[in-house]
Amino acid sequence: MPDKKSDKKSEKPEKILPRVNSPADLHALSADELSGLAEELRELIIQTVSVRGGHLASNLGVTELTVALHLVFDFQKDRLLWDVGHQCYAHKILTGRRDRFDTLRQAGGLSGFPNPTESSYDLFHCGHAGTAMSTAAGMAWADQLAGRNDRKVVAIVGDASIVNGLALEGINNAGLLKRQFLVILNDNSMAIDVTQGALARALDRLRLTRTYTDLKSTADKVVRKLPMGGNVSTALKQMRDGLRTSLHGQHLFEAFGFRYFGPVDGHDIPELLRMLRLAAEVNEPVLLHVHTQKGHGCDYAVEDPCLFHSPSAHRVNGGVVEFPKRPRPSWTSAFSSVLVEAAKKDDRIVAITAAMPDGTGLVAFRDQFPDRYIDVGINESHAVAMAAGLARSGLRPVVAVYSTFLQRAFDQAFEEVSLQKLPVIFCMDRAGLCGNDGPVHHGFLDIAFLRPLPGLTLMAPCDEAELRSAMDLALSLDTASAIRYPRDEVSSTLAGPHSTPFELGKAAKLREGDDATFLAFGAMVEHALSAATVLSLEHGIDVAVYSGRFAKPLDEALIAQLIQTGRPVVCVEDHAAIGGFGSAVLEAASRMGLDSSNVRVLGLPDRFIAHASRSEQLKEAGLDALSLARSMLSIVQAQAARKM
Repeated sequence: MPDKKSDKKSEKPEKILPRVNSPADLHALSADELSGLAEELRELIIQTVSVRGGHLASNLGVTELTVALHLVFDFQKDRLLWDVGHQCYAHKILTGRRDRFDTLRQAGGLSGFPNPTESSYDLFHCGHAGTAMSTAAGMAWADQLAGRNDRKVVAIVGDASIVNGLALEGINNAGLLKRQFLVILNDNSMAIDVTQGALARALDRLRLTRTYTDLKSTADKVVRKLPMGGNVSTALKQMRDGLRTSLHGQHLFEAFGFRYFGPVDGHDIPELLRMLRLAAEVNEPVLLHVHTQKGHGCDYAVEDPCLFHSPSAHRVNGGVVEFPKRPRPSWTSAFSSVLVEAAKKDDRIVAITAAMPDGTGLVAFRDQFPDRYIDVGINESHAVAMAAGLARSGLRPVVAVYSTFLQRAFDQAFEEVSLQKLPVIFCMDRAGLCGNDGPVHHGFLDIAFLRPLPGLTLMAPCDEAELRSAMDLALSLDTASAIRYPRDEVSSTLAGPHSTPFELGKAAKLREGDDATFLAFGAMVEHALSAATVLSLEHGIDVAVYSGRFAKPLDEALIAQLIQTGRPVVCVEDHAAIGGFGSAVLEAASRMGLDSSNVRVLGLPDRFIAHASRSEQLKEAGLDALSLARSMLSIVQAQAARKM
């Protein structure tokens, strides 16, 4: 019979995470338990993301930092702002959401970003880079004006969002504060991809100061034991001071009015606690430079932090990460192929990304045409203005960007591109509903804000064949153009034998029908075709389907023809109904003096749609095939009833 001593040795250590139901519980943990807690947080994040998908590498890098922050500050009273918000998983788990963490990014579950409707610990919905410094400064200014000095303000800036123009605007203003204000620069040497730009190189130099200081300390101990060691030590000190003058952060951040501390090891909890407690008591703006490793604690995420920045669901089999095979390629991969093919034939093409080569499909282009590829970092405004300069110089720049992030560069699209009549091509991924990332990433405004720009051509292909044709047309134009497509799988060709090259301002008929018409835009064509099949088989209603192709210029001759039949015309789009493709059709009818009472617009409702799968979101918005069939049936029946 084994003794009690051997029984104890075989027992598994007690889990720490179940004992932490709020940040207050952290204070009961020992130093060793805090390190163990960070590892358990990683385990839970890795396990959950492997099932649900989400942002992995960035969250693994901030577990110790998140634990330390919640120990030093009381964020029920103090202010915590995230930049960018996809670093918040450990924060969610520690602030009472552990039991729901397995619902991450699912319909009705936890958001993958900070969300004030989930917890009072989250102050803003945030998923766009560069915002935390400004919102945190606003809160700090409000407290300063109110004379309230007992509430600390902390902004965590990560994944290279410090280079964003808005972040620099925020830090410029925040440096004028006369109170506590802490910016934590989570420097993991990465954005979504490898960090680009001069500021990134400056941060690399700053990290060298810590290495040099450590070497200097060791050298001091050695040289003091040597003859004339004191003189050598003095010489080393002078050399160190010279290096610090050229490298130290005061020359980068103190010019903005901040005191600079660091770099500090972002995975050393005792050191983090020491530095955070010190910084929290400084009654002026402070920047604490924390060096972390993206993907820390997960070998495959460390080896490929770009791939595991935001992976889909996956499993690890014998140390190898396996992703499920898609039944069809994605629109992103189709765009990648189309652009590479075009670039082989046209050496004027230059591709630009704002820190997202993988997400926008530019990795293959970068590999094949490194001299014609530019990553500007998280700076969409600069990307578009730079594209204007390239176009003015005779090149054909392709700005590959998520629809939601092009919003950040509207002024440059207006002033530097449209006003100058320059042939910049905007390729907008994640147009429409983008699925589990939710409202911070939905691209439902691009038609509304681009359509008014004079001279701009706005297209939406329905399949890969149309995407290729849209790119061909865009490259032939002498003015700006934009192509939108969703985060979804793409059909090689929906049009089949009816597929024709894009002709400026011309729609394409894909299905015959004498009872009504779906005039669908872009990816909604596939759902409209499915709906038409349902209506034919189940209700004997024959509905024609057109791929609208252009929101600007419209096929006004077709619109007039369809309206004048008097039969129902239903415009379908994966965009806000306000200001979108359907609105453009109604405006055209008004210009032509037509009675458009037989036209209906089906688009996204005037509210934000929460995170869920894209198919669930389309169903909620009434834009999936069955919902479209029901809507058309109701419209046809209502018209028939009026005629009786």
